[in-house]
Order: sequence, then structure tokens, then C-alpha cells
Amino acid sequence: MNKKTLVLGASLKLDRYSNIALRKLVKYNHDTVAFGMKAGEVVDVTIDTQLQHYDALDTVTLYLNPSRQKDYYNYIVSLNPKRVIFNPGTENPELYQILKVNGIDYEVACTLVLLSTNQY
Repeated sequence: MNKKTLVLGASLKLDRYSNIALRKLVKYNHDTVAFGMKAGEVVDVTIDTQLQHYDALDTVTLYLNPSRQKDYYNYIVSLNPKRVIFNPGTENPELYQILKVNGIDYEVACTLVLLSTNQY
């Protein structure tokens, strides 16, 4: 099942987990969009440096540490995704509460593991 996903905190660097996740999401045929600090492309996915509104978003997968997430709380909620995945190092109880109040599910998990084990 195709789950449109926003990689928030995407990197052009091949060794970064956000970059690996981007490539794996595309490999598994998920529509993928990305936001990061540097513009560019990874496997034909443009990394936006300006916040965009994406329709029909299933998942936001986070690759920003909790202190950097604060600037994006309202943005994430405005996208109204079905879920937000908190990858290792992004765990944030404050954002969990905000998501819960707004009826958005969240998982503390690893996108790469979820994809590899068919649990995405």
C-alpha cells in the first residue's frame, strides 16, 4: 500500500539516515516528498527548503532533534498526517501531546526497520 510520506529533516548526504530513508521509501514505491536545509534531489525527490502544503499525506517521518522540531509543530499539525514517526534521536513527549490533542497518531520507531520488516 502506497503511503505518501514527508521526510522532515532530509539530507543530501548519502550516509545520513534521512537520505537512506528517502531512497528506501522510493524503492518501496511510496510517494515521497522532502524538506531539508539544503535544496537538491535524491532519487528524483526534490528536497524543498520552503515549507509546502502536501495533500493526502499519510506519514511524516522525523529526522530533526527535539529542539529543532519546535519550529515545525504547527506545520506538522497543519498537514494533518495520519501518523508521525519519531526515528531514533527524535523522541519528543511535548510533540506527542500536541499530536494526541489533534488526533494524529504517532510511533516511536525506525522508518528503515519498518520498511525492511514490511510493517510500514
